[in-house]
Amino acid sequence: MLIAATVALLIAMALTLFRAVAGPSLFDRVLSANSFGTKIVLLIGLLGFLTERPEFLDIALLYALVNFVGTIAILKFFRYRNLGLSSDEIANREDN
Repeated sequence: MLIAATVALLIAMALTLFRAVAGPSLFDRVLSANSFGTKIVLLIGLLGFLTERPEFLDIALLYALVNFVGTIAILKFFRYRNLGLSSDEIANREDN
């Protein structure tokens, strides 16, 4: 049963990679990258359960946090074209 779940998860990951390559817009690609990261978290948790290593869950949680922060950083970069400035500083720069 768990092997079938792993195979289904790998198929879903392949479909997500296809959407990342074929996505017509940038946001489709970012969404598919975030979805792929979520599926990796599920795969790490599933492999940790299969191999009876509970420390894999800690790794999966850490990867989920990195995935979330990375997605937010990518979206901020494409919106403001800068990661270091706040939105108020960017608005002040555009006014000048």
